[in-house]
Amino acid sequence: MSDPEPQSGDSCMSTFRSYLRTRKGIILAAETALCLIIVVCYGASSVAGYLTVAIIELVFCIIYFFIYAFQYDKHLTFIHWGWSDFLRCAIACLLFLITSLITLISRGDGAAIAGAVFGLLAGILFGYDAYLTIPQLRKPHTAVPTGGQDGV
Repeated sequence: MSDPEPQSGDSCMSTFRSYLRTRKGIILAAETALCLIIVVCYGASSVAGYLTVAIIELVFCIIYFFIYAFQYDKHLTFIHWGWSDFLRCAIACLLFLITSLITLISRGDGAAIAGAVFGLLAGILFGYDAYLTIPQLRKPHTAVPTGGQDGV
């Protein structure tokens, strides 16, 4: 998940910048920016009920960005970071698509419609992130020997 290998003398900001140049870093930064835009749009609209989805996903995006940027995923091995990232993306994709479609169908004010459009874009981006995470979850299957054992 975390692509760059930081040197021991790298500063915090250079580690942050080097991770921001990776594909996963760009996707996480885009997810964070879209969630922030959705928070502002839904906060300014009359349908502030869907604000919770955007805030929770914004917090999760920031947390995962720092975990992958500073390679805490390699130190905290008791959590399977690939599966947790996949579930985060898949759930966010579904929630953003559902809430955005509900907001578009209910025809709220202009800020709600803008939030719904950005929510659809965020749902697509989270789905793409989940799609990119799947190949990293697959591990090659090793065959178990089925031949007879001697002495049995």
